[in-house]
Amino acid sequence: MEYQLLFIALAVGFGLFMAWGIGANDVANAMGTSVGSGAITFKQAIIIAAVFELAGAVLAGGEVTSTIRKGIIDPAMLQGSPEIMIYGMLAALLAAGVWLMIASTLGWPVSTTHSIVGALIGFGIVGLGFSSIAWGKVGTIVLSWVVSPLLAAFFAYLIFRTVQTLILDQPDPLAKAKRLIPIYIFLTGFLISLVTLYKGLKHIGIDLDRQESLMLSALIGVVIAVIGAFFVRRIKDDPNADKSFRYHAVEKAFALLMICTACAMAFAHGSNDVANAIGPLGAVVSTAKSGLVGQQAPLPMWILAVGGGGIVIGLMTYGWRVMKTIGTKITHLTPSRGFAAELAASTTIVVASTYGLPISTTHTLVGAVLGVGLARGISAINLNVVRNIFVSWIVTIPAGATLAILFFFLFKAILPAT
Repeated sequence: MEYQLLFIALAVGFGLFMAWGIGANDVANAMGTSVGSGAITFKQAIIIAAVFELAGAVLAGGEVTSTIRKGIIDPAMLQGSPEIMIYGMLAALLAAGVWLMIASTLGWPVSTTHSIVGALIGFGIVGLGFSSIAWGKVGTIVLSWVVSPLLAAFFAYLIFRTVQTLILDQPDPLAKAKRLIPIYIFLTGFLISLVTLYKGLKHIGIDLDRQESLMLSALIGVVIAVIGAFFVRRIKDDPNADKSFRYHAVEKAFALLMICTACAMAFAHGSNDVANAIGPLGAVVSTAKSGLVGQQAPLPMWILAVGGGGIVIGLMTYGWRVMKTIGTKITHLTPSRGFAAELAASTTIVVASTYGLPISTTHTLVGAVLGVGLARGISAINLNVVRNIFVSWIVTIPAGATLAILFFFLFKAILPAT
């Protein structure tokens, strides 16, 4: 195809920009509870993300990724129109990247999946017509705005109440923590493993059925619990620190647990959400090289590396803004509260994946943090911040669609025909 190098170069640039936005916004969501609770520092979060996000993206990001994300657009309507595919995917990548940059600047945790879906809707409407959009799919995405945060808030409330009742409210909370935290570690390892097996390894040929996934996850949970129990038992009372904060030693135990969850969530996130950037990028590269529009395109390793590298750069340069919102502005987090939120988010993702419920990782994490805040009373939640977050969720799809429409017409006017 003529001008293929120009189209590929633009796609790589916009794909890197979109991946940067994922790192600045979505990865900050996953790391926000760990950083905000004090379990890890911002520098440690960057190191964890650099290793595990990149590993998840490159190792498990997918040998084959659907180029039409989430089935929003009927690919049959693009057959014979490679230039429309290229203009549309470039517009979608740039639109989603711009919206994520705006949201990250304002500290709004928004869904990167919804951003690219909104952009694809905009491109589909103007490039192919209103009927080209799978509006049923859009409806399930809208439903996720309600399902994800409510489920996560419910689980987080229950989990933190058990922590309060069984550990924090006991006469000797550290002794109780040493007995019960290994059980929480098992649950965390078990559920995080299930999240990874369900969502993180689906593209690398590891096709486990439900029973195999449960057994392997249980084994991983037991191993992690034994290792965790060894370190938890080594934690000693610090009389000086406990004078100012009674639960200092207990929170140190939960902080150990959150380091594990941060690593696992980063891997699962890198393997799953990197597709938001590299799916459209792969579509442009495949179409530009062959001149044919295909629903699926094999992804070279360098495309996976572009996505993973962009994600890490986004977290390093801009991730602190959304981390601050998740970790400190919604409600005050300690390691025990952050743990409850992350375990609730993992539980929600597993439940939703098992029963096919619409889910958003971003909305799930925010809902979990809200649930932890509610366990301490409504006054513990910054309702102004919550209101702004909800508004940003509602406008994400329309904003992505509007920007994609503008960029589609711009590219159609200035770029050469295929």
